[in-house]
Amino acid sequence: MEIILSLTGIGIGILSGFFGMGGGTVLVPILLLLGFEMRVAVGISIIQMTFSSIFGSYINYRKGSLIFDDGLMVGFGGFVGGYLSGYLTAGISERNLQYVFIFFILFALYRLYTSPKENDIENSKSVSKFILFIVGIGIGIISISIGVGGAIILIPILSGFLHYPFKKAVSAGLFFVVFSSISGLIGRLVYGEIDLYHGLIIGISSLLGVYLGILLKEKIHSQKLKYFTIIMYLIILIVMIYKIFK
Repeated sequence: MEIILSLTGIGIGILSGFFGMGGGTVLVPILLLLGFEMRVAVGISIIQMTFSSIFGSYINYRKGSLIFDDGLMVGFGGFVGGYLSGYLTAGISERNLQYVFIFFILFALYRLYTSPKENDIENSKSVSKFILFIVGIGIGIISISIGVGGAIILIPILSGFLHYPFKKAVSAGLFFVVFSSISGLIGRLVYGEIDLYHGLIIGISSLLGVYLGILLKEKIHSQKLKYFTIIMYLIILIVMIYKIFK
């Protein structure tokens, strides 16, 4: 099992760096297929997201693709929302958590598909810091409750509603995961809903994958990255539907 989890961590890390997500959107369905219960899978994914988001955001910042001020504001909102999520999951059934997960995957697919085409040299539009903070709170509450870092929701909002260039939205999405995952990890540790052993195996092994994923992201055009993101969301959607109705 440890070898399988280590390889899974590397693969999830590549996806995290490439798509700008913490990895929970892919990791949770995989852990469910491996036999972990939903709440255990959520806890493991939060550990992995903490590792991959911190390391990946550092690399993105060094490469100049992360707008730090905007990311910091939406991240603070995500921290608040992520911690509040610890009070919500106790009263929600596993099946309902899975339905919420599917809903937001469908939302992300819609926004990515309908957002306009762009090139790699577009500049980011100015966005109110207060709006970013409020958006962060809402995403933090929802995302940590379903075991994802929030980028699956944030990236479509930034690119589809707030007109961010897609690659910078991807970097902002991964930076957001830093705040939401740390706050979510604190909440799970307080409530004892965490599997540290398996989480650390996946989290540490994901660091290599994150580095490779960011290198791949920087080498392709934004529009191709968007197409790959849509394909990945479709795969996640199919896996989750299969798991629920199996």
